[in-house]
Amino acid sequence: MESALPPRIAVVGCGYWGSNHARTFAELGALYAVSDRHPERANAVAAMHGVKAMSFEALLADPEIDGVILALPPQYHANQAIDVVEAGKHLLVEKPIALSVADARRVVDTVQPTGLVAMTGHVLRFHPAFEALEAMIAAGDLGAVRYIHSHRVGLGKFHAENDALWDIAPHDLSLILALTGEKPINVRGVGSAMLNRLSDFAHLHLQFPSGVRSHVFASRLNPYRERRLTVIGSKAMAVFDDVAPWNEKLAVYHHKLWEDDYGWQSEMVDPEYRAIADGLPLTRECAHFLDCIRTGATPRTPVSDGLAVIEILSEGSVRHD
Repeated sequence: MESALPPRIAVVGCGYWGSNHARTFAELGALYAVSDRHPERANAVAAMHGVKAMSFEALLADPEIDGVILALPPQYHANQAIDVVEAGKHLLVEKPIALSVADARRVVDTVQPTGLVAMTGHVLRFHPAFEALEAMIAAGDLGAVRYIHSHRVGLGKFHAENDALWDIAPHDLSLILALTGEKPINVRGVGSAMLNRLSDFAHLHLQFPSGVRSHVFASRLNPYRERRLTVIGSKAMAVFDDVAPWNEKLAVYHHKLWEDDYGWQSEMVDPEYRAIADGLPLTRECAHFLDCIRTGATPRTPVSDGLAVIEILSEGSVRHD
């Protein structure tokens, strides 16, 4: 029988994104403790939400804690994710779940025999506009998907260990993998480093078994901000634009294409904006994690999804000296 009380959650990492997790789980009535390698930071977040500040070792040993969120610099994710699972606690680990395929596989292999919920923090999978796009494709509204391209560009953030590809592209790769339902058979990456040895610009080209092609452009050295995923189908085209106003985040284009004696012709039409449900993606993601713990359901973004993204990043990575 399911408990009426929400699972008790500890958030490890009280930086920008970890603090957002702590606030969200507090709003959901599930935050039990927080942890950070800087005790003063953990104490401040704990005081804000009226919960405990604990060391990582202490929260692993605490039987009151059901699940752990890891929002750390990614070089720490794999080892601490394994520690969480081996302590018998459910896991939500932010992206990327590791910095190598071998480490990501260690996480997946550790989880598999346990029956625990182990989820990757691919938050845009829970965006109402993306969920509506998924439903449109499943219903055949766009026809057969032919091509998917994404642009995720802006200024910063600059990490000591992560280039633009590893830091930014996981968002869009998780969306593309969800829409295609398959892993690519060919990956090609091209990057450029402007500031140091790590790429600040990255292009990733993907080819899938079904014939779908895809292109990802990521940049952290760009004068404007863009968060756009475009799907080209045989019947229509759709754009998920996360920078657009809420009522324009999902646009469908029924452009006309035809072939005549002069070759291929086209006629552009105005976009049709689809209504999408209200809801913050992070809140929906955290609520989904809690629901999976309560019910034993498989999460929509398991750590195996995180591994699939790491495999693509590794194959397409471009490093600079």
